[in-house]
Amino acid sequence: IVAVSDALLEATKANREVVVGHSIFDMFPEQPENTATVAWRESLEQVHRTGGPDTMAIQLYRVPNSAGVLEDHFWSPMNSPVFGPDGALRFLVANRGHHADIGGITPGSTPPNSRTLEEEGVVIDNFLILDGGAFREESFRALLGGACYPARAPDVNVADIKAQIAANAAGVGALLRVVAQHGWPTVRAYLGHVMDNAAESVRRVLDRVGDGSFVYRMDDGSKLCVAVRVDRANRRARIDFSGTGAQRADNFNAPLSITRACVLYVLRCLVGTDIPLNDGCLQPIEILVPPGTFLSPAPGAAVVAGNTEVSQAIANALFGAFGTMASAQATMNNFLFGDEKYQYYETICGGAGAGPGFDGASAVHTHMTNTRMTDPEVLELRYPVRLEAFSVRPNSGGAGRYRGGDGVVRRIRFLRRMTAIMVASRRAVAPFGLAGGGDGAPGRQWVERVDGTRIPLGASDSATLEPGDMFVCETPGGGGYGTPM
Repeated sequence: IVAVSDALLEATKANREVVVGHSIFDMFPEQPENTATVAWRESLEQVHRTGGPDTMAIQLYRVPNSAGVLEDHFWSPMNSPVFGPDGALRFLVANRGHHADIGGITPGSTPPNSRTLEEEGVVIDNFLILDGGAFREESFRALLGGACYPARAPDVNVADIKAQIAANAAGVGALLRVVAQHGWPTVRAYLGHVMDNAAESVRRVLDRVGDGSFVYRMDDGSKLCVAVRVDRANRRARIDFSGTGAQRADNFNAPLSITRACVLYVLRCLVGTDIPLNDGCLQPIEILVPPGTFLSPAPGAAVVAGNTEVSQAIANALFGAFGTMASAQATMNNFLFGDEKYQYYETICGGAGAGPGFDGASAVHTHMTNTRMTDPEVLELRYPVRLEAFSVRPNSGGAGRYRGGDGVVRRIRFLRRMTAIMVASRRAVAPFGLAGGGDGAPGRQWVERVDGTRIPLGASDSATLEPGDMFVCETPGGGGYGTPM
């Protein structure tokens, strides 16, 4: 839910372009990853076009501008305006949908070797999806099919978008019922209270943490640098990413919204209490990201690994700077396979980092990975594959007074010729230990042919698998914490 500021209310009566709002609630509070929500909010700060109470705008995949790029083509934030009795725009209700394929140069829309934004799928900039209550399906299909690398399954995209429209309608109805019970002034006031509470919760974190810094090395040797400087007198902090490496030629670039989202996520973790995810968490925080780095790429840069892999790096670097937790597996292990008929995408769990007083968990999704694994029975029913093993990878967690969690081993046999894709990290550089703890084991993956030949795959790589071939992935373990006893 976004509450529109008072300064904009008069403007919206005459001009339906909304520039600034404040995000109040994440629609998925149980999920740690919030990059899509923050990217959506960043995009709203650029422009939100509406035409009336029955108009709905969709910001699909990535908005190619330098100030607020919607970074990941899978997420489609859809926004519905809610107007007050005076006709002014009062709220925006949004939901996020995850689309399995939206074009690009490989099935699943996560190419390991993309160099431009359009190679990663259809680029849509603030498309009007519902006008006067009518679904603009013909225009939407033309958009999906008119790109350089069009969507492979537009019927599925359309069905998913219709589900998102229905979800927004339910959200608007629920919000209006609350307003009917308590009135507009009370609802808006309490949304402000929620944000104020979040800001104060983060200030209490700043009261107990000190300055810190961390240099995180990516697999290609690039540096991600972060320094935290706490102003105790004013209960504020500056988080500075100066020194971070230049924009990369590959797709390991993360738009500014990703960094903002990761900062919010880490601070919310440090709060330690269950508060709604909202923009108030960042009120006491100043974030500095130098332009031209892989945390602030130019428009048109390839960014598909930004939301998945670079976000993990940012989160773990921040925990390192605060000294609160060793590195988790620090990758989503993005695994995709497909052809013109099938498209499938999953992220594979691994080890969590240890910290003061606790071991890291094994075989879990950590930080920015928020997905659950597809049940084996469902996977095998819907796709021509067989899951032959899914088990803990023994002793892959880092040693320490508190041990890092272990990664996993996943083995999938293919029954049909398909393209398999891996986009991952922590293959060349191991997940770091902290305070004397050992590093976790790096990950690796390969293809086993029917004749027994083993073909290693790189961190970002692809292969054609024939019937009977097997894909195998061993995910990283988490770092240990403290000198082993």
